[in-house]
Amino acid sequence: MVEQSRILYEDDEHQLIWFGWEDPEAEESLVQSNQVLVTHGDQAYLFDPGGAFIFSDVVAELNKYVALDQIRYILATHQDPDVLSSVTLWLKATQAKLLVSRLWVRFVSHFGFNDVSRLVPIEDKGRKIRLAEGGEILLLPAHFLHSEGNFSFYDTRSNILFSGDIGAAVFPKGERYLFAEDWEQHRGYMEGFHRRYMGNQAALAKWVAMIRQYPVEMIVPQHGAIIPKPMIEPFLQWLEGLQCGTDLLDEYYGF
Repeated sequence: MVEQSRILYEDDEHQLIWFGWEDPEAEESLVQSNQVLVTHGDQAYLFDPGGAFIFSDVVAELNKYVALDQIRYILATHQDPDVLSSVTLWLKATQAKLLVSRLWVRFVSHFGFNDVSRLVPIEDKGRKIRLAEGGEILLLPAHFLHSEGNFSFYDTRSNILFSGDIGAAVFPKGERYLFAEDWEQHRGYMEGFHRRYMGNQAALAKWVAMIRQYPVEMIVPQHGAIIPKPMIEPFLQWLEGLQCGTDLLDEYYGF
């Protein structure tokens, strides 16, 4: 582990906490993942709870900050198992509701939980969660980046963006770090993933134009390192011109 958790923002009523998980013993078979917890007053909001394998570790770390019964919503960027395969455990351990794209609500039961009263669909254009003492969590469209029904989460109190798979980096063994510092080096760790997993350049450019409307101080992806403010504009410029996904179909067809 680089670290197990870190408070990225804190004021009298509000915290945004990063949780990072990996298992060096199994790094060839398990994907490193990041989770985020927002606490506001006596309520908490968990972003991308992670896979079933890491549930107990995340709970143990999360309990240092809040009790499980304080979690109001679990927010999922998309449907992948590294995002949501622990959801049955979380929904049994808490009274939280799960917010996920309307496209994936019916798929959640395949993870073993089918209480539809606790599954809240996010419509394609997104939604807002208003916080009691001021501020909002914005659920921003990120469709086809890489999932058909995909969202990024922006906390207006801290101005921190949880971007999901956008910004993910894949590190060589033993090279992982918490904050990106060298843009050229970090771009190299992101490029292969983004070229294959992002839908196309048009979808990236649409997302970038939307994100530029907000004063983002930090970007936290679901995998890899946190992107600090000085790197955000180079990152956005790189994304909006990146050829990826269906732009590269000729590379993936034929013998």
